[in-house]
Amino acid sequence: MTSRTPLAIAASAGACALALGAAAPVMAAPDKAQDTSMVSVFHGIPGMTVDVYANGDELLSDFEPGTVTEPQSLDAGTYDIQVFEAGQGPDGTPALEKEVKVTEGGNATVAAHLSADGKPRLTAFTNDVSQVDAGEARLTVRHVAAAPAVDVRAGGQPVFTDLTNPDEDTAAVDAGTVNADVVLSGTDTVAIGPADLNLDEGTSNVVYAWGSAEDKNLALATQTFNGMESTPNAVHAGGSGAAVTPNSSEQWPAWAAAAGAVTVTGFLVARRVSGRRV
Repeated sequence: MTSRTPLAIAASAGACALALGAAAPVMAAPDKAQDTSMVSVFHGIPGMTVDVYANGDELLSDFEPGTVTEPQSLDAGTYDIQVFEAGQGPDGTPALEKEVKVTEGGNATVAAHLSADGKPRLTAFTNDVSQVDAGEARLTVRHVAAAPAVDVRAGGQPVFTDLTNPDEDTAAVDAGTVNADVVLSGTDTVAIGPADLNLDEGTSNVVYAWGSAEDKNLALATQTFNGMESTPNAVHAGGSGAAVTPNSSEQWPAWAAAAGAVTVTGFLVARRVSGRRV
């Protein structure tokens, strides 16, 4: 078991370019167009239902906290993303406006969440949808909560340690189920969990720790991408998202050792990637 990771729309009026790094389109159908990118959105700001606009067009409406959207195919290019409190756009003042660059052939999740000190912000993460070995799954943990550094444990043993907002960590793990929890870094003080997560073979699983420690509403949300089996002609089947509440027994991660980290360049092919975001 190797470790480390992250848990990670801001009241910012200025736009700033944010590149959604290109994850290798492994497992894609041979005729898949490469001038588009798969983009998901995660809403991790408690107590705020929002509408999301891209270049003035409504992308999402009545988007509730703890929700992860299915991946959507977007043309490569630059998008002016605006987030409004539900029913306030597009003529009102956005709670967040940010310029996001979508690159060809990428797979990314844009997360609206709180910073470590409780301020709304937007972070874009690259999703690793490359193949995994037979009998394995991929696990990524993203710290997007208003909370201090944390450790993620499996069976009481730390797997990812000293994770800070808005970082992430990734490992190739044995497929299966394990009981896990999130504790304050270096302690046994449980912040979220314990709960179980089933990691199926050939999937890439993202766990978001979100919410606010001060407001006592820390929770988990999961996002799963299918089709990473190391079999010929497999086709990436997209993803799914689900919210997991504090101390829920619904879902949580199965963990295992990951051998050696591989440096991330344009493509994400790592067996373990530390602190990677875009």
